[in-house]
Amino acid sequence: MSQDLLASLEYIEKEKGITKEVLLDALRHALLSACRKTSPEKAEAFDVQIDPQTFKITMLLDGKEINDPRFGRIAAQTAKQVIIQKIREAERESIFNEYSHKQGDIVSGSVHRIEAKAIIVDFGKTEGILPAREQSPLDSFRQGNIVRAYVSEVKKTSKGPEVILSRTHPDLVAQFFAMEVPEIHDGLVKIKAVAREAGSRTKIAVASTDEKIDCVGSCVGVRGQRVKNIVRELGGEKIDIIRYSDDVETYIKNAMAPAELKSIKLDPERQNAEILVEDDQLSLAIGKKGQNVRLASKLIGWELDVRSAAQMTPLSALDGVGEKTEELLKAAGIQGVKDLLKKTAQELSEIPGIGPKTAEKIIASAQKAVSRKEAKESSEPAEKIEKEVPEKKATSSEEEGA
Repeated sequence: MSQDLLASLEYIEKEKGITKEVLLDALRHALLSACRKTSPEKAEAFDVQIDPQTFKITMLLDGKEINDPRFGRIAAQTAKQVIIQKIREAERESIFNEYSHKQGDIVSGSVHRIEAKAIIVDFGKTEGILPAREQSPLDSFRQGNIVRAYVSEVKKTSKGPEVILSRTHPDLVAQFFAMEVPEIHDGLVKIKAVAREAGSRTKIAVASTDEKIDCVGSCVGVRGQRVKNIVRELGGEKIDIIRYSDDVETYIKNAMAPAELKSIKLDPERQNAEILVEDDQLSLAIGKKGQNVRLASKLIGWELDVRSAAQMTPLSALDGVGEKTEELLKAAGIQGVKDLLKKTAQELSEIPGIGPKTAEKIIASAQKAVSRKEAKESSEPAEKIEKEVPEKKATSSEEEGA
C-alpha cells in the first residue's frame, strides 16, 4: 500500500499543488477517526503514525503497535476518500482564487441553461450565475450564446465557488470602454464616473491626462466605431460621453447636455445645484421620466434641482411672506416654492417665528401660485407646450469631426 500511496501523493502534489505534509496530516486524522468509530470504548487510546519517508502507516493502541487485518482495509479505504476529498477541495480553492482575482473584470462564457430566476454560464472549469435582477432589459440570450458579463462577487459555498455575474453594473460599461479604447488602457484617458440605468441610458465622464488627447473623441472613435461597438454589445443602450471638469459648474453643463442651461446656483456645503433653464428647454433638461437630470445627478454626486423661468416664484411673492419671514424660511432650508410644498402647515409652524395661522396662509398661497402657473401653461398653444428640441447624442458632433 505504501508504494501506491506514495505514487498518489506525488501525483497530487505535482498536478494539484497540495503538499504531501497536508495530505498525510489529513490522512492521519481520518484514520484516527475511523479507528475510534470501530471501538468507541477505546477511542482515546488509539493513535496513528505515518512515516514521512517510507509512508508506512502504524496503528497504536495504548502506545503499542497492533496488527489488525481490519486496519489495512480501513486504511486503504480512508486513504482513497481523503485523496478524493483533497483533490476536490484543491480544485475548488484553485477556481475560487482564479475568479477572486477576476472580480471587477469582464469574463466570457457560453449559456449552459436558462432558468426562471437566472442564466447559468459555463466557463469550462466552473459555472457563473447571472441572476434575473442583474440582466439588462435589452438582453436576450439562448442556450449556446456567448455572454460577456461583469464579475460582481465570488463566494465560497458548500458546493464550491459561486461566481455572481452582472450585466447591469455601471462598471460593465467602464470595462467595455477600457477594452475598446487603447487610450484608456494606456492611462492617457481616465474614466472619472459612470451613471447607468441598464437597458436605457448611460452617462460616462472622461478626462485626458494629456492635453493633446481629446478624451471624448478617443472614446467615440473614427466615425463613432468604438462607442458603436459598445452600444451593440449592450443591445442598443444609449451612451452619453461627458467631458469631465474640475469646475463643478462646467461639469454640470456638460452632464446636462443636450439641454442648454440659463444659470446655475451652487451650494457646495449641501452639494446642491439649482439649475434655471428656458421654458422650451425644461423637458429636454429633465429628460423622459426625469432620466437626464437623474443620471446627471448620479454622475456628479450632487442633487440637481431643475426649474424653468416660469417656475421660479420667489418666496417674497407669496401672501404672508415678508422680508423677516423669508429669512426664517431660508434659514430652515426652504429656498423656494418647491421646498415649501414639501412641508405641511404643522411642520412650517414649528419654525421659530412662524405661527400656525401664518403657516396655513403661506402654504395656501404657494398652492395657488403653482395652480396659476399650471393653468397658464395649459392655456398656451399645444404646439408650444409639446415643443421639444430634437435630442442630440453626446457623440454626434464628435463623429462628424472624427
